[in-house]
Amino acid sequence: MNILLGQKLATKIIGVLVGFFLLALVAIGLTLYSSWKLEGVAAAINDAGSLRMHSWKVAHHTAALPTDGARRDARLLILRKDMNDIERVQADLVKGDPARPLFIPRDDGIPDDVATIARVWHAEMRPLVERVIDAPSTDASRQAAVALEGATHGYVKRIDSVVKKMERSFTAHTNVLRSYQVLLVALAVIGTVALMRFFFVAVIRPLDTLQSGMQRMEREDFTARVPVLTDDEFGELSRGFNRMAGHLEGLYGTLEERVATKTRSLAEKNRELSILYNIARLLRQQMSIEELSRGFLEEVRRTFDADAASVRLFDAAADNLYITTHQGLATEFIDEEAILDCGNCLCGQAVLGDIPIVSGTSDPDSARTRDTCSRAGFQTVSAVPVNHNNRALGIFNLYFRRKLDISDGDRQVLQSLGQHLGMAIENVRLLSREKEMAISEERNLIARELHDSIAQGLAFLNLQVQMLDDALAHGRVDETGEVVELIRQGIQESYADVRELLQHFRARVPQQDLSAALRQALARFSEQSGVDGELRVHGASPPSVAEVDIQALYIAQEALSNVRKHAQAQHVTVELWRDAEGMRLEIRDDGIGFDRPTAPATGQGEHVGLHIMGERAARIGGEFEIRSRAGQGTTVSLTLSARTMEASAA
Repeated sequence: MNILLGQKLATKIIGVLVGFFLLALVAIGLTLYSSWKLEGVAAAINDAGSLRMHSWKVAHHTAALPTDGARRDARLLILRKDMNDIERVQADLVKGDPARPLFIPRDDGIPDDVATIARVWHAEMRPLVERVIDAPSTDASRQAAVALEGATHGYVKRIDSVVKKMERSFTAHTNVLRSYQVLLVALAVIGTVALMRFFFVAVIRPLDTLQSGMQRMEREDFTARVPVLTDDEFGELSRGFNRMAGHLEGLYGTLEERVATKTRSLAEKNRELSILYNIARLLRQQMSIEELSRGFLEEVRRTFDADAASVRLFDAAADNLYITTHQGLATEFIDEEAILDCGNCLCGQAVLGDIPIVSGTSDPDSARTRDTCSRAGFQTVSAVPVNHNNRALGIFNLYFRRKLDISDGDRQVLQSLGQHLGMAIENVRLLSREKEMAISEERNLIARELHDSIAQGLAFLNLQVQMLDDALAHGRVDETGEVVELIRQGIQESYADVRELLQHFRARVPQQDLSAALRQALARFSEQSGVDGELRVHGASPPSVAEVDIQALYIAQEALSNVRKHAQAQHVTVELWRDAEGMRLEIRDDGIGFDRPTAPATGQGEHVGLHIMGERAARIGGEFEIRSRAGQGTTVSLTLSARTMEASAA
């Protein structure tokens, strides 16, 4: 047991269990083997005993064997069967049969005796039986039967002798089996006691020691230590417990100091988070750069208790910084610092760097700006870069009339604030440019629509007026009526185009309801053109993007306008499919149609209205398609995936 104490616990447990398992396995194997042998000997005793019965049966049948007739034949069949049984049993005893099992003992001369019984049968007994069967007369048969009966007495005595030897051997093997069983019981008792002792020493005692130590720790006795009883996992646990107790003892001694330090740290973190939250909430509001800067300065100045503050934006082309917003600065200071060359002060160093710069105005290396700050009464100045995506946008300054040492944590907060301000300024600029681009694109679309409708109509009217003037000048009065009618039709068509354009420009999509807007547009179309219209809406989906709905409505209006002008249709169907996968809009008419390949209508030389519809679809990332054949109507379709619609909302 002591040998195992220096080993790992898992190794000890496995070794002990495997050892006892092997011992038990050997004992059980010996017991099973002895039981198997005893079963074979018992079968041999039983078969050897059956030889006596078969021998007497043979003697009986030969003594009562009829001389002739059917009874003799039947008795001979029984006699020969008994003889065959005797020989089969003898052969089994000599060879043995592991499958039954059947074994004769190998001690006390039993194999020789069994072989002798078989020889006596073949040499003496069987010939006598054959003499009885083959006897030529009744007297000869009776004499042979008497001789067989006498020989059978001797033969059976031999068998009895062998059976008794087998029984003695069986008794001896039974005693051996009982010894094995007693050994197995003893092994179980000894093994149980040994295992209990082993687990007490290797597991229970170390656990009890650790539990005692833990109870002392629960009572806040941090001086508790446990003895290391073994050099295994429990030994490691004991050493770890002692280290932990020592560490806790040290921690408990400095607990109040640590709590105070953590409290100050948490207060600083809460202050930083509060600053960042307030600034982030302010910068999320929609306002101009000047308004953003003003609100930003108010919050930062109040938080850091600064005497003055300013925001300067960077002009990369001129390498200048110019003040956008300021608080607490005198007019003389603003006049001198309104536009500042980046190479003349620490502000220029800050805008080109990525970390805040804090400096005292009385430092020996003060530059012109520091002189300005010093004259204004400031003793400490900070310059914090304002940037976005590694691009310098400017800086913001905090001015203090006292000496101030800004901590590393506050410097990180100032740097984060500069990044937040830079992102907000860049978002305002991007929004402004986006609005400008949207206005420009919409103007281009309006210009194309005017060109497609009003401009072409006016050109047509101008041509007709010239023809009218020429007819009047040459006295062709008969042509004037036709020309005037064409002018009247052209004016009426232009008037209708103007009304339609005004309705398009005034059209608005109700809040998250494209189907209602399409229904109104289709109703106006039917009222103006007299063409029957039908709207079919399939499926449902979450509210879509306003820009997508507006452009889809404009495409539908333009398609309906083309139907009114060119299709000569009797019926128009507008279908809208909406689901989680996206949206599809389709406008079909039964008009005259036209021959064109199945492709988006964006090529040069096409009707300007078709070109505009293609541009509107491309603007929102949709797939625009026109399918038409002469005499088979026209289908205009717009398809958008859910991903495309999400991108349009971004």
